[in-house]
Amino acid sequence: MLSSLTTRFALLKQLRRGNLGDVIFQLLALLFGLSILALVFGIVFETWAQSAPSRREFGWSFLWSTAFDPPNDSFGALPFIYGTIASSILAILIAGPIGIGIAAYLVEIAPRRLNQIVGFVVELLAAVPSIVFGLWGIIVLAPWLKNYIVPPLQAVLGWTPLFSGTFFGPSVFAAGIVLSIMILPTVAAISRDVLRAVPDAQREGMLALGATRWEMFSRAVLPYGKSGITGAVILGLGRAAGETMAVTLIIGNSPKIFTSLFDQGATMASIIANNFAESRGLFLSSLIEIGLMLFAVTFLINVGARLLVSLISRQPQGGIRA
Repeated sequence: MLSSLTTRFALLKQLRRGNLGDVIFQLLALLFGLSILALVFGIVFETWAQSAPSRREFGWSFLWSTAFDPPNDSFGALPFIYGTIASSILAILIAGPIGIGIAAYLVEIAPRRLNQIVGFVVELLAAVPSIVFGLWGIIVLAPWLKNYIVPPLQAVLGWTPLFSGTFFGPSVFAAGIVLSIMILPTVAAISRDVLRAVPDAQREGMLALGATRWEMFSRAVLPYGKSGITGAVILGLGRAAGETMAVTLIIGNSPKIFTSLFDQGATMASIIANNFAESRGLFLSSLIEIGLMLFAVTFLINVGARLLVSLISRQPQGGIRA
């Protein structure tokens, strides 16, 4: 209450001084900031209201039920939650190290001209529509995986549940690779900016002590920017969790709990995109509830990223340990 009165008093004081432009700018900035909150609140409110029939019918069991039978109005979200988590983790396990490696090469090793070319190509990937990635995954990637990647993988790791079974093309494995390519620009671009922001004194100090370039990067540069790199990885994870069209085309959209990456699966986004147009009644309400859960998952990922970055940034930075 006191802060609100203080703000009003300050605005009135500025008006009396004739700073009308400053007052208008502050009001517009405040309006734009509040519009974001209003938009988020509107999305949550509408999805919560539209999913009411599903929540009344299934309750909390919707979260762990594996049922998906539209003719009998029996639905559960567990296969789609599981598919979203599995495909996103697979994507970030592939894109995370590669993206950080690209950023390290561009900042620490690449010549200026090559730096500009490779950096432009990496950022260009972010402009490719997701539907193009999906079509490329179906037409090019899936046959290539089937002929050249899956056979040696099964020869070495076929005894494990993750790489057992028959690979037909559309699968969780193919979806994870497509997602990793899609989130690679996010991880690489943000990591590159983070590494560029590391002071040169960090590098020069380590090199002056006789460190190799790898020791300089791993002990001085990487620990200094670990909070920003962690944020880049988790932002990539958030994008992978919410990706829709590419995953819808390549994952197979099979509502089941899979054990092998070569099996077909479904994510929360793909099941909505694949069934929303023809859904009615309780089926539609269930899809909207899945959308509400997807919103909650992405929100939790971003909150977790902020907490993790804050925790890491409080820890001591890199250097040589005795």
